[in-house]
Amino acid sequence: MSKDFYQTVKEAIYQSDILKKEALVQTLLNSSLDVEASGEVERFDTPSYAKICQIVETNKLPKRKRFDTSQGLGTLLHSIAHIEYSAIDLALDAVYRFRETPADFRRDWLEVASDEVRHFKMIVEILEEVGYSYGDFPVHDGLFKASQNSQNSLAERMAIIPRHYEATGLDVNPKIVQKLNSLPKKEPIIFKVMDALDIIYKEEIDHVRKGDRWFKWECERLGRDSQTLFFEILDKFNLLKRKLDINVDARLKAGFVCDELKRFGVKEC
Repeated sequence: MSKDFYQTVKEAIYQSDILKKEALVQTLLNSSLDVEASGEVERFDTPSYAKICQIVETNKLPKRKRFDTSQGLGTLLHSIAHIEYSAIDLALDAVYRFRETPADFRRDWLEVASDEVRHFKMIVEILEEVGYSYGDFPVHDGLFKASQNSQNSLAERMAIIPRHYEATGLDVNPKIVQKLNSLPKKEPIIFKVMDALDIIYKEEIDHVRKGDRWFKWECERLGRDSQTLFFEILDKFNLLKRKLDINVDARLKAGFVCDELKRFGVKEC
């Protein structure tokens, strides 16, 4: 049973067709999650979206300057869709890779994968209304590389992906909405984008909270202080260099504590 389960997870990770990927995720959610930690764990060298998108260095990505043009809005939506697609595979990879965990761990990350599929489809639907499809713009593989760098440590994976990158998304999301809301003339599709971002924002708080839960679970198992280890990991992967504009309210809801946020430079918490 465990062999079939993890084989299905691997198939879901490799699958680039979003509807087939969604079906596999639902099959996994409906299966028994009480599986043995057995079988070979593979390293994935290429992201599944490589079959769809051209992968370039970050500095080669198209610049997002204006959201009141079709191309500008399309570029924004495509970048969000790419983050959501990447997040599907990241959640599935956590299930596939970290097998010495309770069934609740698998349930949490399969639920996250299911949410991310829904987010991706929601954003792509709007993207297509603007006149583009997923794959029309180049993308970077930064999140995939981060998953490779943290593939041997549950603590590092939970610290880097949900507690750093996804939490940074909570910082950025309201600023994008604010910029969209400040457009002098807003077409109906702009309101649709803002509504979609609001849904993603609220549900991503829960995703970061799940990452927080399992990071602290692993810290307790390792006998490590969670705050100390978190900043050690960020420092190890050079993730403390960029100054973050912290969304205090969202991060507190997601499990962060004021002592941590003050180490990011937050004055009031």
